[in-house]
Amino acid sequence: MGIKESFAIARRKQILDAATVVFAERGFHRTTVKDIAKQANIADGTLYNYFENKEDLLFGILNRLNETDDRAEQFQAGQVGDLRQFFQIYLRYRLGVVFDNQALFQAILPELITNARLKERYMEQVIKPTIELATHYFEEMQTNGQIRSFDVESIIRMFTGVTLGVLVMHFLGDTVQDIDTLSDTLASILLDGLLA
Repeated sequence: MGIKESFAIARRKQILDAATVVFAERGFHRTTVKDIAKQANIADGTLYNYFENKEDLLFGILNRLNETDDRAEQFQAGQVGDLRQFFQIYLRYRLGVVFDNQALFQAILPELITNARLKERYMEQVIKPTIELATHYFEEMQTNGQIRSFDVESIIRMFTGVTLGVLVMHFLGDTVQDIDTLSDTLASILLDGLLA
């Protein structure tokens, strides 16, 4: 990687870090590109060299939180070693990302729910590719006999929904949420079910 490419990556990170702070503080609608540029300590025009508009910044943040570029490697790690331990660690990590970015999620989630264009783009660019990737790895685990046969896409949606539900409960003031306990319980339900 050359100096120019390294600088571009660093600048994008600087802008996304600034946008994360401003979106969390002011919400998506009240935030302007000027606010983000000021937080990043750059000129407004510089921001447009890296992101087309405020919506692209939002999706840069969402992809970073989703770890879209790293997700294949993360899922692949689950195919070797102890599956239960992988799920516990992975769920603990993902819940940690969500909880650590609570203010940001609280500021942008209503926008993703109510803005039809953003909702469609989020489904197409973030959720669907993640579900497709997870489906591939779960189906491989079924083929290899690591897990029993079930409707993979339903299970993936269920765990995505549980994660969002835990976040919403946290927004509503539920303070009895320990990430380690939640992760271990979710991994146990995924692998063992509820029946004694």
